[in-house]
Amino acid sequence: MILIADSGSTKTDWRLIDEKKQIHQFLTQGINPYFNTTEQIAGVLKSELISNIQYPISNIFFYGAGCRVEDKKKIVELALLEVFPNSKIVIHSDILGAAHSLCGKNAGIVAILGTGANTCYYDGSNIAENRTSAGFILGDEGSGAHIGKTFIKAFLNDEMPKDIADRFVARFKLSKDDIIDAVYRQPMPNRFLASFSKFIYQNLKEQFIIDLVANCFHQFFDKHICKYEKHKEVKLSCTGSVAFYYSNILRAVALEKGVSIDTITETPIAGLTLYHLGE
Repeated sequence: MILIADSGSTKTDWRLIDEKKQIHQFLTQGINPYFNTTEQIAGVLKSELISNIQYPISNIFFYGAGCRVEDKKKIVELALLEVFPNSKIVIHSDILGAAHSLCGKNAGIVAILGTGANTCYYDGSNIAENRTSAGFILGDEGSGAHIGKTFIKAFLNDEMPKDIADRFVARFKLSKDDIIDAVYRQPMPNRFLASFSKFIYQNLKEQFIIDLVANCFHQFFDKHICKYEKHKEVKLSCTGSVAFYYSNILRAVALEKGVSIDTITETPIAGLTLYHLGE
C-alpha cells in the first residue's frame, strides 16, 4: 500500500493506492514544520487521518511546504514514524511534488501559488534551480497570503474604495485592532491573511481588485519567474488555489512578461498519484 501526501500550510491532500491499484482520498489540515512541531503533526495524523486507514502502509511519499531542508524533514518524518512505524518514508519538498505532478519527465518552470508561493526550474528529473520564496513576511509574492496582505494594508491605510471596505467590514466584522492582533499575536498569520482570498475573488469585478491582484502577479514574475534564465524558452506550469482561481489574470500578466503558461491545476495531488502509479 502506498500513501501519498501533498501538504501546504492550510490543508493536506492524501491519496492511498491499495493492492488493487484503487485510489482512496482523504483530507486533513495543513502540515508545515516551520509552524508545527513533531507532536502537533502526530496529533493531526492521529485525529484526522489514521481512522481512515484500514491497511498496512508499505511506503509513504510526503511532499510538503517547509520540507526542503533536512532538519525540517526530520520533524515530519518522526511524526509519520510514530503513526506508521513499519512504513518506508520518503519526504520531499512541495515544489518537487509540483514538478512531478505538472511536468512528469519534461523540463519546465514550476510554480506553487496557494497560501504561500514557491518556484523552480525542473530539468525533467531534478530541481536544477530554486529561487528563495522567503515566506509571507519577506516574500511569497503572488500567493494568497501576499494578496491578502496587500488587500489588508490597503484597508488599514484607507486606500481602497469605500464600498469595498464597507463590504469587507460587513462580511468579516473585524476592526483594525482585530486585524493587528491576528497578524502579530495569533498563530498562523499566513493562513489568516490568505483567508481573505475568497472575498477578493468574489469582488473581482471591481477594477481596484483586478489591479491589486495583477500587481501582486507582476511582483511574482519580476521577483521569481523572470529571473530564471530559460523563462522564455520553456513553459511555466502552476498549481494551487490562487493560480487556479485567478488564472485569467495570471495568464494576462504572463503574456505581458513574454512567458508561456502550459498547465494550471488547483492541486498537484492527482498528477502526483499518476506519477507514482507509473513508477
